[in-house]
Amino acid sequence: MAETDWGNQTAITEFILQGFGDLPDLQILLFVLFLVIYIATMVGNSLVMVLIVADQNLHSPMYFFLGNLSCLETCYSSSILPRMLASLLTGDRTISVSGCITQMYFFGVLAATECCLLAAMSYDRYLAICKPLHYSTLMNARSCLCLVVGSWLSGWLITTILILFILHFIFCGPNEIDHFYCDVSPLMKLCCGDTCLIVMFQFMVSCVFTLPPFLLTLTSYVCIIATILRIPSATGRQKAFSTCSSHLIVVTIFYVTLMIVYMLPIPNTLRVLKKVLSLCYTVLTPLVNPLIYSLRNREVKEALSKVLNQYVAVTLRQKGLSH
Repeated sequence: MAETDWGNQTAITEFILQGFGDLPDLQILLFVLFLVIYIATMVGNSLVMVLIVADQNLHSPMYFFLGNLSCLETCYSSSILPRMLASLLTGDRTISVSGCITQMYFFGVLAATECCLLAAMSYDRYLAICKPLHYSTLMNARSCLCLVVGSWLSGWLITTILILFILHFIFCGPNEIDHFYCDVSPLMKLCCGDTCLIVMFQFMVSCVFTLPPFLLTLTSYVCIIATILRIPSATGRQKAFSTCSSHLIVVTIFYVTLMIVYMLPIPNTLRVLKKVLSLCYTVLTPLVNPLIYSLRNREVKEALSKVLNQYVAVTLRQKGLSH
């Protein structure tokens, strides 16, 4: 921990997020790209939440999980992208120490929660496809609530402990963070004092929140795919396999990029690779999750069609009354 030996050092009050500052000619292009991604992410996930709440046919365990995932993704993206967009637009890459730690806290809570929630969703699909006769008994309302609340509480608790450790340190420079958001690893390089314990704790947390959920998810989808291959109908088999394989690809990208960034030592010469990998789990997965998990589903398409038809009918009725 930080000791009085560092008392003569000047504590810094703000950090500089270098982000993509080494690409000055691409700032506007990156701003437009990430703005479009952010708007699409918010619209897609918000639409899923609205449809799930509004349509009684979507009040099932699977859509309860998907609604929570969409809620999480809107918060997740909003903890990273607005600050990045402001930096790209204005060129101001400074962030206060308190603002940096706050961003790191919310990102940590949401990332850890998503790791648990994706595993819970894969378990739900395993029960629905591989144990259909026991599904309603095993995945009842209480079980769904426990899995979701457990995911959120786990993410909140472990991140709170990690942040409390970090708050015992002071930062004495340099104040440049070579990343596009405040993250534990680059921040620890700016701490005064011995950070071995917190680095070890962060590594253990990363292992616990990525490896077991990923292995559980992988096992669930292997069992699901094995069950699908026994479906007599070739068309049904192909459709189900396509859906599950797309789920598995997105989940694998999310977990594997997290594991590479947080569990493997990446040398400074590959810091650009670290940023690219970080974009996968901070920007890519929140964008594609509503499409892969929800908006391709028949029930969601029917709910969306129903809402659009009602909107058109109301609009035409209002125009008729106005005339």
